[in-house]
Amino acid sequence: MTEKSSQPKTDGTAEARRKAMATLAAASPEAVAEKYGTLPPPDYDLVRQPETGLVMVRGRMGGTGSPFNLGEVTVTRCVVRLKTGETGSSYALGRNKTKALQSAVIDALWQTSDGRDKIETDIIGPLDGLQSTEKETVKQETEATKVNFFTMVRGDN
Repeated sequence: MTEKSSQPKTDGTAEARRKAMATLAAASPEAVAEKYGTLPPPDYDLVRQPETGLVMVRGRMGGTGSPFNLGEVTVTRCVVRLKTGETGSSYALGRNKTKALQSAVIDALWQTSDGRDKIETDIIGPLDGLQSTEKETVKQETEATKVNFFTMVRGDN
């Protein structure tokens, strides 16, 4: 008798798509618009037009404690379908409907057989590099302001 795994088998595509979508979600609207402008105009239909709503954010005390409702954040979502059948979706913090639409189109193009490599090299890679550079800059600025406290022991015990 064989034992079935509860985890679906994947070839890494789902993880790669998650990484691409996380990169798009973290990118600034200006950066996404700049990269989107380099693409040939795609032919798509709106499945769900960009719309803004609220999402409840949950937190955990110490990262492992009981979950609690932290508050609500504004999120814009969009779903598009290319004429070739691929469906792209996006969620972006804030109210920028253009970013949500462009991210959804990029996601749909990423799913095409001939578009994935182009999207990875021309859009996702540079955006990821820019985000890494920004994180490193913040880390260096934070390190520069670090203060080390120490206690001196007096000699009269």
